[in-house]
Amino acid sequence: METLDALIVDVNDVFWTYLLIPLIAVAGVWFTLRSKVVQVRLFPEMLRAITGKAALAPDGRKHVSAFGAFTISAAARVGTGNIAGVAGAITVGGPGAVFWMWMMALLGAASAFVESTLAQLYKVREPREGGTFRGGPAYYIQRGLGKRWGGVVFAVVITLTFGFVFNAVQSNTIVAVTSNSFDVVGDRWFEALVGVGMVLLLGLVIFGGVRRIAHVTTVLVPLMAVIYLVLGAIVVVVNISELPRVIADIVGSALGFREVAGGAVGAAIQQGVRRGMFSNEAGLGSAPNAAATAYTTHPVKQGLVQALGVFFDTLLICTMTAFIILSANPDLSVRQGADLTQSTLADSLGGWAGHTLTVVVMLLAFSSMIGNYYYGESNIEFMTASRYVLPAYRVTVLAVVLLGAFGKVDTVWNLADVFMGTMALVNLLAILPLSVIAFKLLDDYTAQRREGLDPVFTTDRVPGLRNVDCWDPDDLVEKPTTR
Repeated sequence: METLDALIVDVNDVFWTYLLIPLIAVAGVWFTLRSKVVQVRLFPEMLRAITGKAALAPDGRKHVSAFGAFTISAAARVGTGNIAGVAGAITVGGPGAVFWMWMMALLGAASAFVESTLAQLYKVREPREGGTFRGGPAYYIQRGLGKRWGGVVFAVVITLTFGFVFNAVQSNTIVAVTSNSFDVVGDRWFEALVGVGMVLLLGLVIFGGVRRIAHVTTVLVPLMAVIYLVLGAIVVVVNISELPRVIADIVGSALGFREVAGGAVGAAIQQGVRRGMFSNEAGLGSAPNAAATAYTTHPVKQGLVQALGVFFDTLLICTMTAFIILSANPDLSVRQGADLTQSTLADSLGGWAGHTLTVVVMLLAFSSMIGNYYYGESNIEFMTASRYVLPAYRVTVLAVVLLGAFGKVDTVWNLADVFMGTMALVNLLAILPLSVIAFKLLDDYTAQRREGLDPVFTTDRVPGLRNVDCWDPDDLVEKPTTR
């Protein structure tokens, strides 16, 4: 197992250092410049778009709303990456990794805007789900680039990454924090009990379709975010005198201002980008699968909503984790992952805080498993219409969740990096040429806003679009509902 770990780490380092990090940076800078810094310029529009009302679907029930799609993507985004991932980044890359996570979020929000706008444009109806929508990179690779084989490659990779590997990560983290909280680390019976409990709860949700998924996440995501932010705020207030030092450590370590950190800048950048992408998923190609489910009157609206999701995830939740850990100035060589965050909270506020974090992590990871599962489902439906494959996928996901409860932490996280990087590579290579279309849609949106209109898109507004199903003028008959 140690040989396998070493091999995975070596592959990761080469892949991320020499290929993926440069590509992520170039794409983020290009999208930012070409969109005239859409992630900052249209921030007020993000807040407006997320409140959009959903219309009635053909089966008489409401479509997934803009906020519902936001919570599905946030459920996958706001997970153990925000607690265990940030802690791991700080452990390996030092405080400077947090700075590069911030930079990743600022640039990545533009990438998130592009990929989710494209997902909305090329979405399709799902007759088996009552006329709801589905879509994502596999769909815009096939319809926008005319490369079905590329769509299939992406669909396979995201299903393996999110449906299986990332869900094993979430399961592994739940077991780690609960075992630590109840002081039963290494107890196989306890791990099995927690694993079976997760399987039962997840099964109740994922066999209910996308609407049930959206209903569950709209409750869980705000709840867990509020609890965690309150905990973090208490830690910051208690250690308020440490705040200037924490900020100085983050910036100084990131830029090599301090002699001790000079040789660690490369590690800080690599860990910041890798854990940043795992956390906020900007440019990864996952969130567009959730973005495509939303009813909206213009594709750009959901692009803006998902860009907001990147800020919500990294600049708010991840930053809070970093402040919790760094304000206590812990020994990073003793603990790692979620255990580091948990022990730091307990040291700062008392044992009750560590137990409270256990509950928060369970909610975070469980909601992430729901969102992760849906990403795989959407892409399986892209690959095949067989009615036997989806139930088999659901059962396999539940089996992986159970097995993840027994996995080794390092191996699971390192494997996640490999799959995530492959997925990001395919997606970024697709959205770079397709971004031209996304920027035309953005121009149309801003033109309508300048006229004081609530933007509505139809295909005749951007001539030359092909293989677009849901935006013909004759199809725009659904009206928003307040029910």
